[in-house]
Amino acid sequence: METKIRIFPETKLIGMNSSFSYSDYRIGELWGRFMPRRNEIKNNIGIELYNVQINPENFDFNPQTEFIKWAAVSVTDFNFIPEGMDLLVIEEGLYAVFNHVGDVAKARESFGYIFSVWLPNSEYELDNRPHFEILGKKYKNNAPDSEEEIWIPIKKRN
Repeated sequence: METKIRIFPETKLIGMNSSFSYSDYRIGELWGRFMPRRNEIKNNIGIELYNVQINPENFDFNPQTEFIKWAAVSVTDFNFIPEGMDLLVIEEGLYAVFNHVGDVAKARESFGYIFSVWLPNSEYELDNRPHFEILGKKYKNNAPDSEEEIWIPIKKRN
């Protein structure tokens, strides 16, 4: 799996969020609430969807540890936020970017590789900033040829 190291620019998002854990992973429910209403967002940029995860400090990947998940789109400004939606700013930062091809089962393999193979053998360590996937024009919701970008926040090891 090819890795690109990139600076992600500060990005404004509007969307919906929920708190859950890997043992109670209700991502379909979150996206099911967001997608019928995404066109209410008037000032979005592009067609990309953002699947964002915000982990607590010292996140341990324990299946019961809760985190915040977002379904969102990027916007030019926060002048209008639809009722029931929230705003999120992803600050500029360094990321490792991976192109994932495949369905949800393959995503587990990709994340396993990133966190168990690539990260420990790289010159980087995980940074405590939002993780996210960008779902663009090649994303096909759980199809075997679906593509998305996985963005993992990193910093140089000390």
